[in-house]
Amino acid sequence: MADDAALRVPPAHEIIIVPPPGHEGRHALLQQCIQVRIAVFVTEQGFPLEVEVDEQDPTATHWLLRLVPSLEPIGTIRAQAAGSYYKLARLVVLKEYRHYKFGRNLVLALHNWAKVDARNSGVVDFVKLVCHSQAVRSDSPGAVAFYRQFGYQEEGDLFDEDGEPHQKMVARLSLSE
Repeated sequence: MADDAALRVPPAHEIIIVPPPGHEGRHALLQQCIQVRIAVFVTEQGFPLEVEVDEQDPTATHWLLRLVPSLEPIGTIRAQAAGSYYKLARLVVLKEYRHYKFGRNLVLALHNWAKVDARNSGVVDFVKLVCHSQAVRSDSPGAVAFYRQFGYQEEGDLFDEDGEPHQKMVARLSLSE
């Protein structure tokens, strides 16, 4: 019983925003984000390396989840402003840390940032977020139900992205909260 409780207590960690392009430290922290993504998407899930690192990485905002005090990277997520909405993408947590619900913390950090950024841009009512969620895979139930927890709703039909079924998910977060 005590062992089960210990498994639910997350290790000491922090979530940081990788500095924007041109700032000191960005390159090294961005590389850590990419290495975590490669460990999950390429090594664990079998996606091709050439589609994992893309043209969005240099300009996107990235969050890095890491253990403290070791600073070992264990998760990441990124966002990109795309006109009238923000695109949430590349959410991963290393397999051995998923039971701590760190994915939730990363999504909420991104949501808080998007709300602040939208307000600073003059938006007053709501902020729209879009993600392309992995649908059911042979080795995973997919992430659609995960994103529903945050108010995302399916929009449109399943589509192929990088050889796997994905679902467009959309959330509208109130800025009055």
